[in-house]
Amino acid sequence: MFRFIMLILTFAVTCIAPLTWAHGTGQHVLGTVTGIDATHVEVKTPKGKIVDVQINKHTRFREKGNPKGVNLPSVGDRVVIEATKDDKALIATEVHFSPAKKPVAPAQ
Repeated sequence: MFRFIMLILTFAVTCIAPLTWAHGTGQHVLGTVTGIDATHVEVKTPKGKIVDVQINKHTRFREKGNPKGVNLPSVGDRVVIEATKDDKALIATEVHFSPAKKPVAPAQ
């Protein structure tokens, strides 16, 4: 029984714990862009909260389907922002976004 418990504890420490530590201290913001300019992005979360995330020259933007593109998100786009907290403000390190669905033109 002792060996079984030690085996389970060893597994937990060596396999499961590093997965939780590997993520770091960053935060994620998920939602829809409600406003964007050169210094920040406003995101409306699924719960309806508006979150302001600062952007700077080090922020990387990754468009779905075009990760090496130079496009920036626009109002209505879905985003997942990886950010760090600095002096009570969120600073974006990477912004992953997917353009909003464009309305399909009716068939003629």
